[in-house]
Amino acid sequence: MTREQQLQFCKKCENRKMDVQQGLLCGLTGEKATFEQECPDFVRDESVEDVPMATEEALTAEEVTQRLPTDLVEKLRVEQNLPLGVGAGLAVGLIGAVLWGAITVATEFQIGYMAVAIGAGVGYAIRIFGKGIDEIFGYCGAVIALVSCLLGNFLSIIGFVANAEGLTYLETLAMVDYSLIPEIMMATFNIIDLLFYGIALYEGYKFSFRRITEEDIKTLGAN
Repeated sequence: MTREQQLQFCKKCENRKMDVQQGLLCGLTGEKATFEQECPDFVRDESVEDVPMATEEALTAEEVTQRLPTDLVEKLRVEQNLPLGVGAGLAVGLIGAVLWGAITVATEFQIGYMAVAIGAGVGYAIRIFGKGIDEIFGYCGAVIALVSCLLGNFLSIIGFVANAEGLTYLETLAMVDYSLIPEIMMATFNIIDLLFYGIALYEGYKFSFRRITEEDIKTLGAN
């Protein structure tokens, strides 16, 4: 166990004592904790209340490792499903990109807030279906969110070209000179887009992690 994990027990033990130089020590041995999994001398101090974990905030892999026992962390990892999470994120990202393009063409106005919605949607999809606690889930969410925003802009351009030339989307996709797309996207780029892309990137990362609750911990601990 890490020092942080041991301290979760020591802080609630009647045998604890505080040393100003070394920190929290065992009152029986005068030393820092050395036990693994369980302390044979642990006596629960009922006057110390458990501090519930934040239920609205997803923990990073490092935080999960530090705050939960190793056996619970492994149980959480067993429930992870990266392919399913990524697949769900891609599906939501594609739907968001199509909606972005359609709304932009219909209104003839690029709505930056669409990026915020896409980032949140992708993140929550990965969280729900992936149940991930490892960093890879956040990285996948961030990348998918950003690519989806760029795809939304691309589809907007295709839509405007199709309307101008009286073509369908499929005809335009087949005929367009893709070498010009980066130049066109740069020409239509606005500095405020960086803000919205940044928010989408952050949401895609942050929301992709499983939300660990007290109920999750109790359920896993009982199994």
